[in-house]
Amino acid sequence: MTYRIQAALLGAALLGAMSAHPAAAETIKIGVILTYSGPMASLGDQIDKGLSLYVKEHEKDLPPGTTVEIVRRDDTGPNPETAKRLAQELITRDHVNFLTGVVWSPNALAIAPLTAEAKVPFIVSNAAAVTVPRLSPYVARVSFTLWEECLPLGQWAASKGGLKKVFIAVSDFAPGHEAAQAFTKGFKDAGGQIVDSVAFPLKDPDFVPFMQRVKDAKPDAVFVFVPSGKQATAVMKAYNDLGMKADGIKIIGPQDIVPDEELPSMGQEPLGVITAGTYSNAAQRPANKAYVAAWTREYGTKTMPGFMSVGGWDSMAAIFSAINATKGHVDGDKVMAVLEGWKNPQSPRGEIMIDPDTRDIVQHIYIRRVEKLGDRLANIEFVTLPMTKDPWKELNPPK
Repeated sequence: MTYRIQAALLGAALLGAMSAHPAAAETIKIGVILTYSGPMASLGDQIDKGLSLYVKEHEKDLPPGTTVEIVRRDDTGPNPETAKRLAQELITRDHVNFLTGVVWSPNALAIAPLTAEAKVPFIVSNAAAVTVPRLSPYVARVSFTLWEECLPLGQWAASKGGLKKVFIAVSDFAPGHEAAQAFTKGFKDAGGQIVDSVAFPLKDPDFVPFMQRVKDAKPDAVFVFVPSGKQATAVMKAYNDLGMKADGIKIIGPQDIVPDEELPSMGQEPLGVITAGTYSNAAQRPANKAYVAAWTREYGTKTMPGFMSVGGWDSMAAIFSAINATKGHVDGDKVMAVLEGWKNPQSPRGEIMIDPDTRDIVQHIYIRRVEKLGDRLANIEFVTLPMTKDPWKELNPPK
């Protein structure tokens, strides 16, 4: 057998072997930083359930040969140094292609600058501090800002809600202060008066003495922001125990004070509470009905989806869109080019997009009222403010 024949046969054999064994699958690693333990673990659980459900429902839609690997890390709560360390490890040791999750604004503020140097896209699922996307060109947010919800709520409360005097009571960290500032501007611009304010400690607060101060001031309403979850139930209990509804003091605020998943724990006290928010699991949008059905199939009805779960779901929707658009060959610059201006008309909360100029979310804001729906309480949307941008960024353009 001649050398040329031997070489031809060897080449044919190698070609056949390559055809029988396709190229190795592309694995996209997604680093998820959430609060999985401690008193606020329910918040991380909501986001994790949402993002995990999206992966299960849509992994089949990834490019051929592409899979995702979720690398989870527990920040244990609002601990920026811990969050920063975990992000560094995910970037340098685990070599993740994306970062996502993050309940807490202090944690997101610590993580965001790391992504600029590493060029790792960071898709924020919840943390709402207005400045987060400005800290790195590799940050995009799919959740909300408190300005986006609370400024229009303040306007509505004074102009349509019949409130003249409001007391401000918020948690003592960046989103709490931003919620207070935004509501105050909207309310005062529409003719309302802020009578006083208090700030709750972020960790393990006793709400009763603070709410007693509110009661003693006899306002028309108290505007409350706490970081959702069990704190929302605790503040509602203090409001109930002090008989504030009987005194004619209403309670209003962003969606954090009556999260869907906590309503079953609140008794009948939230009936009539008006909030501004981005999502209710009672909404009749087809995409939301499909989401709730998928959630129930996967997790049952013991815990129902709330707005944080949708933040997890939409984070993965954005990440999967970037993976598909780049055919699985992701890098930071290509991903951000996809995400700047990304639109999703089929989010459970309605149409959303990422503003190409700010990399922050643009979405419908709903004014909602807690009402009886069958045998349960639900947040019923009755006013829609379409495709709302973060007003803080419009009022404070980059210098």
